[in-house]
Amino acid sequence: MEDQIGALGLVLNALVLFNTRYMDAAVQQLREDGFDVRDEGVARLSPFARHHVNMLGRYSFQLPDLPGGLRPLRAPDTTDDA
Repeated sequence: MEDQIGALGLVLNALVLFNTRYMDAAVQQLREDGFDVRDEGVARLSPFARHHVNMLGRYSFQLPDLPGGLRPLRAPDTTDDA
């Protein structure tokens, strides 16, 4: 049981780091595009979103070659189907 708790802690830390980096990139992009992103609103963001994470399945741990280390952000008007 201790191993499971340790693994869950590792997953939670990785998820928070991933979400924090991408939320920061999204906020910076919005500001660069001229949107009024207030610091009060940014302070209310939470890195604990998890609906985009699939806990079951197969995973590849080979790092892709990503410019800047992050995947490109999607345009707000695109859907998940695209």
